[in-house]
Amino acid sequence: MSRASVESLPTPRVNPFQGSTHAEFFSTHAELEKRNAAIITSPVGWRCNSREKLCLLSDTSELRHAQFTPSDINNYLSWRAAPRQSFEKSFVFHRQRPEAYLVRPLASYSRKMFLNEEDPGGRQFQYNWIDGVESLEKYRPGGFHPIMIGDVLRGRYRIIDKLGFGGYSTVWLALDTCLHRYIAVKVGTANSPMQETKILRALSNPGHDSIPTPLDEFKLNGPNGTHPCYTMIPARCDLREVSFSRLFPLEVTRALSGSLILAIAYIHSRGYVHGDIHLRNILVKLPSGFNHLSVEELYEEYGEPEIVSITRCDGKPLLLNTPSKAVLPLYLGKGAEEFSLSDTHILLSDFGEAFAPDLETRYGKDCHTPLAMQPPEARFEPEAPLSYSADIWSLAIAIWEILGMQPIFCNACVTADEIVSQQIDVLGPLPSDWWMRWQERSQFFDSNGNPKEGRYVWPGIEMAFEDTVQKYRRKRGCEFDTEETTAIIDLMRRMLVFRPEERLTIQEVLQSEWVVKWALPQLKRDSQTV
Repeated sequence: MSRASVESLPTPRVNPFQGSTHAEFFSTHAELEKRNAAIITSPVGWRCNSREKLCLLSDTSELRHAQFTPSDINNYLSWRAAPRQSFEKSFVFHRQRPEAYLVRPLASYSRKMFLNEEDPGGRQFQYNWIDGVESLEKYRPGGFHPIMIGDVLRGRYRIIDKLGFGGYSTVWLALDTCLHRYIAVKVGTANSPMQETKILRALSNPGHDSIPTPLDEFKLNGPNGTHPCYTMIPARCDLREVSFSRLFPLEVTRALSGSLILAIAYIHSRGYVHGDIHLRNILVKLPSGFNHLSVEELYEEYGEPEIVSITRCDGKPLLLNTPSKAVLPLYLGKGAEEFSLSDTHILLSDFGEAFAPDLETRYGKDCHTPLAMQPPEARFEPEAPLSYSADIWSLAIAIWEILGMQPIFCNACVTADEIVSQQIDVLGPLPSDWWMRWQERSQFFDSNGNPKEGRYVWPGIEMAFEDTVQKYRRKRGCEFDTEETTAIIDLMRRMLVFRPEERLTIQEVLQSEWVVKWALPQLKRDSQTV
């Protein structure tokens, strides 16, 4: 089946924005806005939520709520207001399983942003926007290297498809024509340092295969500069992609969490902080049989690459430093409910923010973890060094999301101050010096520290676990029992402590009741099934 042909997909599941250009996007958006909050088709419906976002609700029979409330925003939306490239990435449409993407938000401010043809930095946009691809404005000197399907890198790596992209790299599926196996090629922006591969090589250990090992390193010279590249084994998908589809089985959540905890424990034992733990950086390994597929069989199984022509806003010809076609990322994963213990072998990726606290000082102000996963000391102690405890905070948030497929802190178009108010609602008061340092506290709390009347108050951690995890698991008959729930919440409380020096260490996490009685035993059973 060709991914380029939407006719091959069930018509009601087609995303009207997929591959759309700038003008087409807003024409479609305007038409949908006219329908207001009505569900206009079934099983796919469109509604506007209470924060005026337009959301695609795919397969409404599986929706967890009939109406949107502030709590629903936390339940469904797992992205935050961000520059244009992040907005584009949040709207990626599932090329093989569109039903897995239950919700994709559209920021109400996006029309103004795009119609002005200007990015937050004040530059004019050069290219018509294409949904689901990297920021095309980064195809410039110092930016991305233009790559097309069929290109051969380093004389041996033939580009088969695109796996993904980030702010500083694109990642491609390639066939190693020398070793006749599939590999992932990560191509960095021009002149960026090779820091990540140095750390990966330092962490390389056959006994800890949750850390990807660079297979080859090289540089590409192109019209935008010299680009650092490295290859590694390809992954099936990241957990953020999977989180838009139903729920993991209980045994899978435990094994995934245990695997992630062990990976962080190993990194910390080697003197490194990962610095960017979230579900997009937690990858699931491919089954061993993937390498047995020929390119033709791979295309037959997953579809041929889906490409869209790139055009300039001014209608002029493309420059040589820009590819003529954009490629939508390939999805090799499956729905969360289809995961078994054999699928819980993770790869922890993206070590671009990693550092060794004993050798390098990384200040809170330099923390680039996504806002809702960012440790609070990055905000309130910007001149203080970060350490291993920063990973513990982000690890807790990642585990919570694995358990219920929803974040503990809503990150849907919220500001840093809104995140702080949520954290206080859920976890309790800030340290007194942080509270006095927080200049915007009067927007959310009165002089006695109580939530202001009229604003939504997020539930405390016990009720948050009930609302975001247990409620939906109970409907499917797969909730955590009382004993395990108590152990999970106790662990979360001790990891999500505001003061970094008061948080559990990773060794204490490993010794916690939930990890000892549930996560690690499930992981051992996982290894016995392989």
